[in-house]
Formats: sequence, C-alpha cells, structure tokens
Amino acid sequence: MKIKIITIIIAFGLSSVNLLSQTSKVGTTAAAFLEIGPGSVATGMGGAFVSVANDATALYWNPAGIGNFTSNEVTIFHANWIASTSFDYAALVLPLGGVGNIGFSFTSLSMADEKVTTVDQPEGTGEYYSAGDIAVGLSYARNLTDRFAIGFTAKYIQETIWHESASAVAVDVGTIFRTDLLNGLVIGASISNFGTQEKMNGSDIRTFNRIDPTKLGSNNQVPFDIELDSWDLPFLFQIGVSTNVIKNDDYRLLVSVDALHPNNNYESMNIGGEFSFRDYLFVRGGYRNLFLTDSEGGACFGIGVNSKLLFSEDFVRFDYAFRNFGRLNYVHTLSVDIKF
Repeated sequence: MKIKIITIIIAFGLSSVNLLSQTSKVGTTAAAFLEIGPGSVATGMGGAFVSVANDATALYWNPAGIGNFTSNEVTIFHANWIASTSFDYAALVLPLGGVGNIGFSFTSLSMADEKVTTVDQPEGTGEYYSAGDIAVGLSYARNLTDRFAIGFTAKYIQETIWHESASAVAVDVGTIFRTDLLNGLVIGASISNFGTQEKMNGSDIRTFNRIDPTKLGSNNQVPFDIELDSWDLPFLFQIGVSTNVIKNDDYRLLVSVDALHPNNNYESMNIGGEFSFRDYLFVRGGYRNLFLTDSEGGACFGIGVNSKLLFSEDFVRFDYAFRNFGRLNYVHTLSVDIKF
C-alpha cells in the first residue's frame, strides 16, 4: 500500500514539473522570505536537499527527515542576505521514542532602521522605520516503517513594515522513502506553505479626504481606509532523489537532484553533491534553478567540519556556504549543528 502511495506522489510530481505555465507569476505572492532555504549544508548543495534532509533544517526542507533522528539536535544559521538584510534560522529536534519526533523552528528576516523621508524633507523627518518578517513552526514526524517516513509542520507567519503588518498560517507536508537501489537511493517529496492569504493592515492604511473638493467649507477630515488586496503564500511542490555514488569506510560521495514546481514562477531543478572524508570533513557544491531562464546566479559551494565534543559521544559541526546571486552579488552563510 505504501509503495502505491509513493508511486502516486512521484507520478504527480513528474507531471507537475512538465506543466509549464504560459505566463510568469513572479512577484505575485507574499512572504517571499519563506523561499530562502536555511542551512549551510543545503545551501552548499544548491538547495537539492528535499530527499537528504539529514539535519535539523529538515524542518524547512522536508519535515519527514527528522523521523529517524535518535538524538536531540540544534541548528543555528545566519546569512548576510541581499540588500543589507539579515536572515536567521534556528531549529530544535527532540526524539520522543516510538511515538515520533517533534521539532521547533524560528525564521527571521530583518533590516536596520531607515530614515523616514518625504518630498519636503528629503534628508529625513527625524523618524525611523523598520521592516521584518518572522515564521514560527511546530513539526512532527514519524517513521511508519523502516523505509517510509512522513512529517508535518504548522507555522505562523508575520510580516511588518513601519506601522503595517500582515499574518498568515500555513502547513508543510513531507515524505521520505528509502530504497535498496543504487547504494541506498532515497526519494523525498514535500509541499510547502499551503495556507491562508496575507493582507496588510495598520494605521497608515487610514487617510483623510474632503467630501467635495469643489465646495468651500466641506469637511476635509472624512476618514477613508485604503483597500488592499490579499496575496497567496509562495506555495512550492518539490520532489527529489539522492544516493551515495561512492561509499566506503573512508570516503562518501552523495549526489542529489530536486525538481521544483512553485506557484509564482516556472519549474526548475536543483542539483548538488557532498564529498565527505570519514564524516569529519565535508566539501559541497551545487547549482540552483537549472532551466530557469531569468534567474540570477545559481552556483553554490560549501565546506564543513565535524568534531566530537570532549568526553562524550556528542558532536558539533560547523558549516560554511557561498551562494552566487549574479548581478545581486553573492551571499555568505554560516551554521552550527549540535547533537546531544
């Protein structure tokens, strides 16, 4: 029965990737920060991580990935993002034994305060404004068999700019199926950001106008609320495969490929690989958004070092990744992953 479910998911994913839209929908969804993938491991592999999902950032990429965790794990991730913004992500996974595993995640995109300027005061009014986005998630995953896992994430999303804010709720669903083919081929699929729409609200939405500007003495303080549209979240369907092309006691070469079907752009693919030496030293590379003609950059690289903590079997891993954004320059990312 589970094999049939996996077959249906794969068939749906492959058919979705082949359904090319006639017009681009870039810029037609809200909460764009949800499209920033956390984790220097995943970033270094070009975002081809939906079937790998082997650290706490799986809460973002594919929540089913935490189904086989046997120890507590924490990941902290930071990136100096484009346009002088900062992107931060933190995740915690707690195994609960036979009843499954749970996870908590926090995502933030922030910026420094900026001057409020007007036509009459181009140097600033003395006021400052800021903008930022957050998402808080609660995840649950469980291995239904020794090969098949399923996971869910429920999250609250909020965006703010000066006096305005918008919020939404969404869910992610993911599955992972492990096979005996090709040194342990893994198939992963996920649906992200299926939820409510966002609509900005706040004090600056209200304005005051004159009832009849052609007549003297008419009331010029009649309140009006500007009508704003509601916008969908960036819904994304992903399906991917990964396998160890080389695997022995000293070396391992993992290769991964993901196909993406978003609601706000054309279909594309991510590819990536990770070479590891005795699970202590990692070198990664990948390319994002293959076949997406209007994308910026795409090449990604990364390294990682894994060291056992003193006097215990716990370990900490430090990872760095570089992501090219073409005309938007590049991004450096750092993350720390701790098992305890």
